[in-house]
Amino acid sequence: MYEAVIFDFDYTLGDSTNGIVLSSNYALAELGYAEKPLEEIKRTIGLSLKETFRVLTRNGEESAAAEFARLFRLKADEVMTENTVLYGGTKEMLSELGKRVIKTGIVTTKFHYRIDAILRKFEAEELVDVIIGGEDVVREKPDPEGLLKAIDMLKTERRRVLYVGDSTVDAKTAQSAGVDFAAVLTGTTRDFSEYDNIFIGENLYRVLDFVTKI
Repeated sequence: MYEAVIFDFDYTLGDSTNGIVLSSNYALAELGYAEKPLEEIKRTIGLSLKETFRVLTRNGEESAAAEFARLFRLKADEVMTENTVLYGGTKEMLSELGKRVIKTGIVTTKFHYRIDAILRKFEAEELVDVIIGGEDVVREKPDPEGLLKAIDMLKTERRRVLYVGDSTVDAKTAQSAGVDFAAVLTGTTRDFSEYDNIFIGENLYRVLDFVTKI
């Protein structure tokens, strides 16, 4: 049924929590804010950096959000790759999709070059056909720009694409793009009832079972 499966990254394919917490608190401290606890920062994962700043500080000033994003990226360049892990089975799942001639992609708010570095770290770069990161789009998720760009690059049709993610931001992105959505429960979101989805699984193993059995 599907010619391509496209994934979010954070809490879908891997976990960058430690790197995100370090980078967020560094940027907040540089701007004069108190550090935020892990659980509060975890709830922002998947948002754009500017939106993360607004949620954490309740400050809607555009210039402050832009400076937070710059400082976050500065620290993330030092700590993110070493503080990111792929979930168990991620490489095997991507390999199995490739064996079945199902194309794969990643659409994420993380920067493209950072995803490249993480995949290289785990020797998984050859398992992903297309990556769309935050710097590859004008409008970040939940705008469908990145997902539609990936679909175009994979040379397939929307009806032949499944987008897999862990958050309501991902669900909104898929819905806006007009593609099927599968949710994984490896992130902080448990309720997807307000959004169109065709499958909800505990982890990537369940998504692979779903894709390969339909």
